[in-house]
Amino acid sequence: MNVRISSVDEIMSRVHERDPDQQEFHQAVHGVFETIGPVLERNPGYRRLAVLERIIEPERIIVFRVPWMDDAGQVQVNRGYRVQMSSVLGPYKGGLRFHPSVNLSVVKFLAFEQVFKNALTPLALGGAKGGADFDPKGRSDGEVMRFCQAFMSELYRHIGPDTDVPAGDIGVGSREIGYLFGMYKKLSNEFTGVFTGKGLVWGGSLIRPEAAGYGVVYFAAEMLATRGKTLEGRRCLISGAGDVALFTAEKVLALGGRVVTLSDSTGLIYDEQGLDSEKLAFVKELKNVRRGRLKEYKERYPDVVYLPCDPLLDHNSLWSFPADCAFPCATHNELNAKDAERLLAGGVDLVCEGANMPSTSAAVQIFLAQKILYGPGKAANAGGVAVSGLEMAQNSMRLSWPREEVDARLKLIMKIIHKSCLDIAHDYGVPGNYVAGANISGFIKVSRAMVEQGLV
Repeated sequence: MNVRISSVDEIMSRVHERDPDQQEFHQAVHGVFETIGPVLERNPGYRRLAVLERIIEPERIIVFRVPWMDDAGQVQVNRGYRVQMSSVLGPYKGGLRFHPSVNLSVVKFLAFEQVFKNALTPLALGGAKGGADFDPKGRSDGEVMRFCQAFMSELYRHIGPDTDVPAGDIGVGSREIGYLFGMYKKLSNEFTGVFTGKGLVWGGSLIRPEAAGYGVVYFAAEMLATRGKTLEGRRCLISGAGDVALFTAEKVLALGGRVVTLSDSTGLIYDEQGLDSEKLAFVKELKNVRRGRLKEYKERYPDVVYLPCDPLLDHNSLWSFPADCAFPCATHNELNAKDAERLLAGGVDLVCEGANMPSTSAAVQIFLAQKILYGPGKAANAGGVAVSGLEMAQNSMRLSWPREEVDARLKLIMKIIHKSCLDIAHDYGVPGNYVAGANISGFIKVSRAMVEQGLV
């Protein structure tokens, strides 16, 4: 009997019909599926075993309410999520995001991306993502603590060191991780490595806060080396002002590059002279200690340009300044086709993503068509999850590695990921295409494990 096999286009149509409002998830799935045709041709059995249909369906989706009380005694209610996408390579691993934009589509796209990102590392990690539509900005420590405790009172039953190990993401930093872990420890009555990004004195790892940013720059340096270039003297546009952006800036400066922009939700700064260690230290204290806004940078250094956010613009002004390299490190879809064209016109020949899916599909196609060095987030920003995996290893052994050892391991992992992307892209007839290389490399690893573990 002949068994009809659905085409990739038919599967994509099914994704749209089943979840019509999940545009971010559609974008992430399409971004992978449009590159893996050659893998399916070499492995026709994957279609019969419905690997594609299974890989886009989460193993588990947890949605729950989070009631908590603010400082005024008013009860607030938010919605919490955890999408456990795939555990074929190891325990679920992925961050928690606290931001008003969080919904099921956003969490599913992040979880889907996380599966392939984790697969690119040499570590045994599955993929998941979660969070809530709670905004920690402007909230007191007490309010953030009460929210985190309420959130964990439900999530704790679905996670564990060998089941699901969350980490931080947008809106979830060391403060939130501490409150979440404390509540987990109380409810589970055990001290385990169930979170990464923990404080150094209670199980955290050196280099973990820096890992994603450092990893992005290590990946960018590897990309530049393929064309005989380095970061020395190159002007770099960086978006964002969180850990990824700030530690990307720190490592760029360490390698001789010049950082000229940063941004937050209220505006951007353009410092033509470039940030130095003193200016960067000011921004770190501003954002991480005082939780202020970048307009204070303009007050401190009046010669710089400060542009407030304009929601009516159809592009991001940050990408209009002349530069050599661009590091989008803020959020998804922050860089569109018009931005991509402005970057190329401004002299940029390398785009290396520190955020998850920060470039729209149209922008990606422009980068690929112009054959600039383009490092997609699932490969370039894998340093964060890589050091999270190293933190898990240290927790299992009840020890802490020195800073130099963790940094060396991170640098080696980024080299491995870069080489894997390049080698796979060459093997499948698209040399230099890091998008195809990352997608195909991750897909092969996940699909093989899925087939070998049977229909579960």
